[in-house]
Amino acid sequence: MAEAIDGAQISAAVRRAADYMETLRDTLNQLDAAVGDGDLGITAFKGASAMREYLSENPPGDDLGTFLAGLGMAFNRAASSTMGALTATALMRAGKEARGMAQLDTGAIVRMLSAADVGIQERGKASPGDKTIVDALHPAAQAFSAAIDGGQSLDAAAQEMLQAARRGRDSVIPARSKVGRASWVGERTENQPDPGTVLLVSVMEAVLSAEHTEAGSTLGHV
Repeated sequence: MAEAIDGAQISAAVRRAADYMETLRDTLNQLDAAVGDGDLGITAFKGASAMREYLSENPPGDDLGTFLAGLGMAFNRAASSTMGALTATALMRAGKEARGMAQLDTGAIVRMLSAADVGIQERGKASPGDKTIVDALHPAAQAFSAAIDGGQSLDAAAQEMLQAARRGRDSVIPARSKVGRASWVGERTENQPDPGTVLLVSVMEAVLSAEHTEAGSTLGHV
């Protein structure tokens, strides 16, 4: 991979993410039912379909920031929910950092990941350790930034990001959820994967064409 990402690469990554999200419908519903209302898979499925439709009607073009913000809004319109709102917030905040850019260099990606992380924490009123999607996104954003600051390539930084997200996902499995609907059921959430972290890691794996890990380190806990 070059040290910048263009619209064609983003388009392909969005398609991979949408394709894989649709296959996770039943898995995410099962995970969500253990700690919440059991509809995250439906949200992901509807959102993925909307992403694909948006992509067919709105190619990335020369303003990747506007493209990503629109992608987030399309997801939320099709799958209005907590996750829909968080996804829209993340992509809109990231898009703001990429406004007017036809390519994303490593510096832009660092800023975008940080903005998405902050946006989700603010919108979801969640912090690291609360057992939410933040527990995968926050360490991922930090790891990518640290790798770039350390002189690693975009490819290597992306792999550091993915590994940090996986570790974050797995680290909160024993914990009790502290935010949102999952917090209402208390100890029932202990020793259960957080569905949001599973979804985020799955999307990252699809975007990076990495081997999926849910069956080994996550679904085995269900």
